Order: sequence, then C-alpha cells, then structure tokens
Amino acid sequence: MPDYTDPPGMPEDERMTPAELRVVREWLGLTPEWLAQHLGVSARTVRHWEAGKYAIPDGVRLEIGDLEQRTGEFVSGLIGKLMDLPDPGVVTYRDDAEYHTAHPEIPFPASWHRAVIARIAQEVPGLSIAYADAVDRQETARGGGR
Repeated sequence: MPDYTDPPGMPEDERMTPAELRVVREWLGLTPEWLAQHLGVSARTVRHWEAGKYAIPDGVRLEIGDLEQRTGEFVSGLIGKLMDLPDPGVVTYRDDAEYHTAHPEIPFPASWHRAVIARIAQEVPGLSIAYADAVDRQETARGGGR
C-alpha cells in the first residue's frame, strides 16, 4: 500500500478538506472506485475521506494535484490541436471497456475522458462531440473505414 503520510513541513492549514476532495474528484470525472484503485486504498477509505470521517493525508492532496496537472495538460494539448480546425470534432466513449480498447495507453476511466471533453467544449467554439461507435457507423455507411 502506498505511503500517503504527511510529508515533513506540510502546514496543517493546507490540508485538503473533504468537500475539496469530492469536488476535485468529480471535476476530474473520477469515481471513488477508480481513485481508490489509483491510490492503492479501498473505495471505503475514499468515501470516509469525503465524508470527513478520516483526515485526508497530505500525500493524497499532492497526488490529486498531480492528477489535476496531468489532466490540465491533456486538455490544453487537445484545445491547441482543435482550435485551428475549421470543423473541430472529438469522439468520446460510453464505458471503460470501449475507451481502453481505443486508448490502452491511458489509465484513466471513460468518465475522466468525458469530463475532459466537457472542458474542451467550453473552449472550442462549435465543437462536435460524438460517441466513437456512432462515428464508426457513419464512416461504414459512407464506405470509409477508420
């Protein structure tokens, strides 16, 4: 199990609150189960942190900050690629199996990808969003492939 004990010198007033953990987790599109697996703790522990039953170790706060940074970089990168396209469009995925089949290199769940796409849609005017299987059906109907 990972060590999420408080690093030396972390001020008490910077401890992550239960509400902050839940808001950030949901904003990132992560389920308690996915976050628990990522952190190497039980989903029950994540729920207890969010309920305020247990203090959230600062090491967890640091890991959440890392997830936020990585997500922000991913969002910025996609926005940069889409802004110059005349008809920007993205695909998203209904579930984890579909997402990981298409992107086995990305460890995040499909819910994270949908949250990313929502953030991108706020920044890219006229962004078209479709499920991957719908795009596949359209291309097949036109005689194209992927």
